[in-house]
Amino acid sequence: MPEGTKNPTHYRLLSAFKAIGPYLREGKCKEGSYLFDCLAACVDDRKTPEKREFWGWWMELDETESGYEAKYQSGRYNLAGEWEAKAIPESALSEVIQNREEFHQKLKQTLDERFGLSLSMHEESVEFV
Repeated sequence: MPEGTKNPTHYRLLSAFKAIGPYLREGKCKEGSYLFDCLAACVDDRKTPEKREFWGWWMELDETESGYEAKYQSGRYNLAGEWEAKAIPESALSEVIQNREEFHQKLKQTLDERFGLSLSMHEESVEFV
């Protein structure tokens, strides 16, 4: 644990999570529970930006006794600004998978190297392959 502590504060975690990239939904986080998401691929890029929906993933990260547990879901981010669990079409799947895998590696590395915390997958986490 180079600079971290075993029990980092909520605000130290938020700061570290924000540094990973634009995935953190800070307004929907509370101590011990964090929400991330990614709009990885546009459903129909012929539509005007304000009418676009996206394929992607979202993840709830919850504190456990030994670290954190990730529960990933995948689907469509609709016009109402809500996630719907749906099968991602083949045309967008590789982009969504690649993005999620890159994010997961960064998150795992951040939790381990900065705070000495483990990252496990929730049993209900969606498989992407």
